[in-house]
Amino acid sequence: MSANEDTANEGVADRVRAVIEKQVNPRLRWEGGHVELISVNDGGTVNVRLVGSCATCPFRQLTLVNFVESTIKENVPEVKSVVAAPS
Repeated sequence: MSANEDTANEGVADRVRAVIEKQVNPRLRWEGGHVELISVNDGGTVNVRLVGSCATCPFRQLTLVNFVESTIKENVPEVKSVVAAPS
């Protein structure tokens, strides 16, 4: 990976982190959970960890796809998918 790609990924990661902190986590905290950013890879896949009540919720996959992923993709178009790391 070139230095330019590293810088581009860092920029995407920073924007994803901002969306998580400003838009995703405030809503998830109402239910006792939140999301942690683990990484953003070159292909546009964001790896997150569901924490708190989100980690064990039976609807966590719906929350991940219908809320977390859609919110991130809407705000950071470079993101292609969001996947959850094992808790």
